[in-house]
Amino acid sequence: MKVLVLGSGVIGVTTAWYLQRAGHEVTVVDRQAEVGLETSHANGGQVSWGAGTPWAAPGIPLKALKWMLRPHSPLVLRPRLDPAMWTWLFKMLANCTSERYVINKERMVRLSRYSHECLMALRNETGIRYDEHMTGILELFRTKKELDDAARDARMLSRWGVDCRLLDRAGCVAHEPALRASQEKIVGGLHFPGDESGDCFQFTQSLANLAKSQGVTFSLNTHIERLEADGDCLIRVITGEGELKADAYVIACGSYTPLLLRPLGIRLPIYPVKGYSVTLPLMDAKAAPAGSVTDVTYKVVITRLGDKLRGAGTAELAGYDLSLRSSRLAIISHVLADLFPGAGNQVDAQNWCGLRPMTPDNPPILGATPCKNLFINTGHGTLGWTMACGSGKILADIVSGRSVDIDLKGLTLARFS
Repeated sequence: MKVLVLGSGVIGVTTAWYLQRAGHEVTVVDRQAEVGLETSHANGGQVSWGAGTPWAAPGIPLKALKWMLRPHSPLVLRPRLDPAMWTWLFKMLANCTSERYVINKERMVRLSRYSHECLMALRNETGIRYDEHMTGILELFRTKKELDDAARDARMLSRWGVDCRLLDRAGCVAHEPALRASQEKIVGGLHFPGDESGDCFQFTQSLANLAKSQGVTFSLNTHIERLEADGDCLIRVITGEGELKADAYVIACGSYTPLLLRPLGIRLPIYPVKGYSVTLPLMDAKAAPAGSVTDVTYKVVITRLGDKLRGAGTAELAGYDLSLRSSRLAIISHVLADLFPGAGNQVDAQNWCGLRPMTPDNPPILGATPCKNLFINTGHGTLGWTMACGSGKILADIVSGRSVDIDLKGLTLARFS
């Protein structure tokens, strides 16, 4: 079967890989000149199948109000006349209950665990490399309340088989010796030994090259203008270079997916949440973490990527605005210098921002649409790479008419019906 995959981020590329392995003739279409140049390009680099949690959580509404008054707030809301933003925001707040948090977290763990299994199998099969580091992710807490909250989460996670270990300050330093210089600023941590980190952009480009060697076609520099349907079938994709037709279509365009589907009467509750990153050349490897840590107070991830150190985080609700704001970058630079002083060269920092496609409850949206030959793979938020391999394998199975390996309850468009 001929399949068009729209979007060449980590979600689109993994989907194309698994579709090709299932025996399909696959073409990937993207407006960019290379794969992985948007949200997959310079993210936090974590494969956090255990540590990843819903943003919609109990206490978030009150925390958000307090954050707005802080100079280094992890969240910024830029008010605008945008009904989609306000609708999404109110739906997210409705998910900030204990009951909804447990439901959404279980859905995310279910998919993320499966995706990590797929990633390990892919790595064993292909030998793919991407500055990977496989000694887990360490969450750092600056207050006793954060540590106490983590202890409660750890008990819940243990019921789902997620291995996580509470560490005191000394335990955090033992795991990441570079924290010795800033140890007085933390009270403890939560270590997820099964999680990983690495360079998502390098992974995406390497997997795309492997896919090409297996026969996948990449039609880059191709701007997607619109989708055209006839009845309950998609019949063509109109691009700036002409029309494209296939037997089946998978749309994996991240935050832009709702814009393409809306003219077909398919409405996705996805909104772009902008995140930033700062990537520094290493100056002192001993002063840098060996793997990846998360500063829970500031919601900033710090990841070692070979000879680079990356800080990533913050959440900005500003529509599709991709401008780099110095105030947001300053938060990340502050955390980098605060936790790992002298590790990276701030003078030669590479600054970046990207749009995370977020659903109001946080699990992604996978699978079928009202158009019987159109499928979606989007809405992964901050966990795109974490969930990419599993989501790609699931989409390939669905398109191929095969049974999937996990229960998809709560992971499809049906939950918003």
